[in-house]
Amino acid sequence: MGEIGIDLSSHRSKSVNEFLGRDIDYVVTVCDQARETCPFFPGGKEYIHQGFADPSALTGPEEDVLAGYRRVRDEIKDWVEKTFRNK
Repeated sequence: MGEIGIDLSSHRSKSVNEFLGRDIDYVVTVCDQARETCPFFPGGKEYIHQGFADPSALTGPEEDVLAGYRRVRDEIKDWVEKTFRNK
């Protein structure tokens, strides 16, 4: 993500419990497994799903795996920009 100017160094995974009791405008899932196992968010106003390939499943030479991660990253970035541009 740093390659495209997005610093995630202060981000962390969060438990769904951190969001209980909060109003949530959008619940977004980006992989089919998450869509099947993602918990229900009470108060979620809109649920949006867009499936992308799971880059963690990639195997092969490091440069091929890295290229796959970049491809999925760029697909997600493009989708987010198009989907949320006017929201």
